[in-house]
Amino acid sequence: MPTGPDEETNQVDIRYPPETETFRTEVRAFLAETLPTDWQGIGALDEGPARDFARDWRRRLAERRYLSLTWPERYGGRGLSKLHQVVLMEELALAGVPFGLPQDTFGVKMLANTLLRWGTEEQKAHFLPRILSGEDTWCQGYSEPDAGSDLASLRTRAVLDEGGAGGEGGEWVIDGQKVWTSGAHHSDWIFVLARTNQDASPHHGISFLLVPLGQPGVEVRPFRMMSGQLHFNEVFFTGARTRADLVVGGVDNGWTVAQSLLGVERGEEAATNPILFKAEVERLVELARLYGRDRDPVIRQRIAWCWSKVEIMRYLGYRILTGWLKGADPGPESSIAKLYWSEYHTAVTDLAMDIMGLHGQVPVGRPPLRTYRADDPGAANSSASWSTTYLIARSGTIYAGTSQVQRNILAEKVLGLPREPRLTRP
Repeated sequence: MPTGPDEETNQVDIRYPPETETFRTEVRAFLAETLPTDWQGIGALDEGPARDFARDWRRRLAERRYLSLTWPERYGGRGLSKLHQVVLMEELALAGVPFGLPQDTFGVKMLANTLLRWGTEEQKAHFLPRILSGEDTWCQGYSEPDAGSDLASLRTRAVLDEGGAGGEGGEWVIDGQKVWTSGAHHSDWIFVLARTNQDASPHHGISFLLVPLGQPGVEVRPFRMMSGQLHFNEVFFTGARTRADLVVGGVDNGWTVAQSLLGVERGEEAATNPILFKAEVERLVELARLYGRDRDPVIRQRIAWCWSKVEIMRYLGYRILTGWLKGADPGPESSIAKLYWSEYHTAVTDLAMDIMGLHGQVPVGRPPLRTYRADDPGAANSSASWSTTYLIARSGTIYAGTSQVQRNILAEKVLGLPREPRLTRP
């Protein structure tokens, strides 16, 4: 993997080391023996069979300990490196198969890795096996109506009731609201950022709590996206409770824990985003041929622009991946990548709609199962696939930090411009 310019040649070596290529051979053999011979990607399946396949596929990945590849062996993992994880994700993306189910993003990828770094032995022993088996599904409680990109201004609060029924130490009593909570209506638990010290500065006095959703003090309200899908939720806490020992990383240290969690996906996305977006461009070329627009010089120029952007994304991914593998904290390059791919995706889906013309206004076929980024590999070139992805692409410039916020970060951290004035909240 890239480790920086060679001192003699001033060239970057993007080759993988032999041990990871051996693992790549293992993964490819597993895919070859497990997937049907006529496999085209999960996107080629109808909705019901696709969901059935995803559940069975998750079981197979768990059995091979691919879901827990980098976890220590004593917690059910294989103890392999981050680069092995990247190789796995690359091969799964190339084969058109998912890494688990949608909520595994929060349970397997985010929370499990956070517990491995910050959790107590009791928390690891209890939650990691349940995450791996799928017995517990998780969602993320970060954003609030007045604290989305400015997360430090969150108002959800937790007060320790030492006489609560949660056993030794009592219980946290939680009041507040979260919003844009992906998959909360399909989850059993939520990891929540809540203010536990009202007198501390905005970035301090926040704790990272593990909270069961199935209790009277929690109300989950799904709301429909403009694509017609149900994915996001509002979550209301009114006297909700969780045990006092279900705080991760220590009381009032939640901001530090939260920042480490946000860096978990950085390396994997840097490796897999270019693969998924390249597959989308290839499908776009076929769409142009399907509609007889492949000889239009303007369309051809715009497709070439999309292809070049994906190639740039690939090399930007190598740069980000290098820092991630070295254990560096997320830096400005993460903002560059988020800004880059999200705004690129609005342009490529704009082009798809222009190619289809009025046909794009009448969705026909199966819409994407995904509610973010590109449609699944193998998806049909249907108007429903492209028009829904077109709508989803707009949300990509909002979730995980808006484009405006990413530009502010780059202006301050890279260009050294003055900080944007912050409003003082009452």
